[in-house]
Amino acid sequence: MSAATSVARTLGFTALYLAATVAGRMTVMDGSNLSLVWPAAGVAVVWFCAQRRARWRWLDVAALTVVSLVVNTATGAAPALAAAFAVANLVQVGAFLALFARLCPHLWGAGGDAQMNRTGELWRLLVAAFVSTSCGALIGPTAVWLATDSYALPATMVWLTRNTASVLLVGAVGLRLGALLARPRPHRPVPAAWRAARAAWSRATPWRITEYAFLVAFSASAYLLGFALDHGLPLAFALMGATVWAALRMPTTFVVLHDMVVGSAAILFTLNGTGPFAVISSYSTRALVAQAFVGMVAVLGLALALGRDERDALLTRLVTREREASDHAGLMTAIVESMSDGLAVIDATGQVVLRNPAAAKLLGGRTSPSDMMADSSHYGLFHLDGRRLTTAEMPYARALAGDDTHDIDLVIRNAGVPDARIVRVTATALPENTRGTRMAVVLFHDVTEERRHRDELMSFAGVVAHDLLNPLTTIDGWSHSAEEALADAPAHAAVADAVSCLARVYRAADRMRDLINDLLAYTTARDAGLAPADVDLRAFVADIAVARTDLAAAADAPVPRFTVGDLHRVHADPVLVRQLLDNLISNAVKYTAPGVTPRITVGTAAVAGNRVRVEITDNGIGIPAGQHEAVFGNFHRAHAGAGYTGTGLGLAICRRIVQRHGGTIAAAGDRGGGTRITLTLPAADQPPRAMGVDKRAQPARVG
Repeated sequence: MSAATSVARTLGFTALYLAATVAGRMTVMDGSNLSLVWPAAGVAVVWFCAQRRARWRWLDVAALTVVSLVVNTATGAAPALAAAFAVANLVQVGAFLALFARLCPHLWGAGGDAQMNRTGELWRLLVAAFVSTSCGALIGPTAVWLATDSYALPATMVWLTRNTASVLLVGAVGLRLGALLARPRPHRPVPAAWRAARAAWSRATPWRITEYAFLVAFSASAYLLGFALDHGLPLAFALMGATVWAALRMPTTFVVLHDMVVGSAAILFTLNGTGPFAVISSYSTRALVAQAFVGMVAVLGLALALGRDERDALLTRLVTREREASDHAGLMTAIVESMSDGLAVIDATGQVVLRNPAAAKLLGGRTSPSDMMADSSHYGLFHLDGRRLTTAEMPYARALAGDDTHDIDLVIRNAGVPDARIVRVTATALPENTRGTRMAVVLFHDVTEERRHRDELMSFAGVVAHDLLNPLTTIDGWSHSAEEALADAPAHAAVADAVSCLARVYRAADRMRDLINDLLAYTTARDAGLAPADVDLRAFVADIAVARTDLAAAADAPVPRFTVGDLHRVHADPVLVRQLLDNLISNAVKYTAPGVTPRITVGTAAVAGNRVRVEITDNGIGIPAGQHEAVFGNFHRAHAGAGYTGTGLGLAICRRIVQRHGGTIAAAGDRGGGTRITLTLPAADQPPRAMGVDKRAQPARVG
């Protein structure tokens, strides 16, 4: 806000406050120096709310103080009393601003820009008005008491009711209009309030305009009948009908203006000595009742109007959310219906809650008419080995029982699928809903063509490998024959060179054979079908340890020493698990410094998720820093220049095997030097077994 704008507002509000103060002082009660009405209280609140962000706040304080002093003194108040009234007004405004900012910080005038549109905000406004006027009442009436040597409780009550009613009535109008004027408006040829009123009028129908006219006519007639005519009847209660009508039917801005107009009319009639309140003989009691009536009109009108606005806003949000939910549900339904994969949602009782067309198609049309899951024979569900699924082995039942049901391959063979179909099934248990119902989502994907293609690739790879290995065998054979022929030849430099060349041929053929075997192993680990079973890791580790011991003894190398703890059983493919352990243990033995005895430790532990963690540690040369993740990549060799042979596929094969079993694998440095490989596999429903003494493995044991 610019300084010029701030000063202009200060001058405008000063003039308005001056008029309100003069009007209030014209209603001073006889002998008390207290006014019956005090619209200046509401004007002051709106003034300082509008000037909350002003640069020169002291100018507003000074203007309010000067006006209060001048008007009170000019209308008969003693200078000391006028000063007390000025202080009371300032304290009252300050208390209101502090409370209002604390209770409604989001509203215009309290620090925010929002418009008052909830009943809760009305009650907060009422609390701020009452507490702040109570603070003023502690000063104003007390000053009158000190000046007159008599404390009048009715005068204090008048101060409370008149100022509270003024803050509530005038303040509500000012806060409402202030929020409208403060709305962003790039181009404003006319005031925002006038534009809003003009827009509302342009949207009004003839019936709505007629209703406005009838309401205004009814309100004027009712208040004239209730206050202007001297009939002596207490008809004030009947005038609430006009307020209720306006609050239930008209915009809230119109309601606050209507309340202010009819409230002012009630006060003016009472001051003029007419109306139901004018018959009260006590001047202070008459003012108290009239102000209470005005406050009741304001509270009733605003409460009903804001309650209606809040209800309309809630209904609008509800309709919007309902439309969004409907659109979202329609989108989800369209997605589910258009999926090529089968999707079904089944509860714990076997009731099919949802099933898309692809599900029925993949099952060969074998759906249950009652939407209850039938047994596996109805659908023709089999394991890959030809065993029929039992009810407990149905994927949804396993998922609800907490078993791992990801990527399970099943065979569907029934009258609707005469050639059999292989599907990959994943079932996931959903959280229990508010009704205590447990459900599972079953997703199945047709992998028949994929498996056929994979089998063809594996057959092709086998043929290619066989065709490649045959020439290698021929090369080995002829190289061996050539070496024998050269052995009988006379010693000559050319013969020595030929023998050296044959050695290079042998090594190249070995590398070629290793590469072909690793490529076949990687293809098998990636594409071969899984046949999970309970695997005894103890037996596998014992066999591998004996094999490594025998190889070391035959090569006259240091014999590896194995330390094996209690090994849990796992549920995995036995062939792939053996290949996994053989690769990891072979690496641990191979990547050991020359002359150092390899020491390998194998152990397991149960972890969350019904899985087993396997750890293999060694005392080898370790993995270079920054390569602990890269070593699992294809053809990555961490020690390519250190003289260790290999194709760089060993750990890639291990990672693929572990991933196909839903686990993870990682490498890290061991605290005692060397490498620690950690991996997880599905657990079997068997307790861990200790590594017993095996006669064949005795040389590999550590005492």
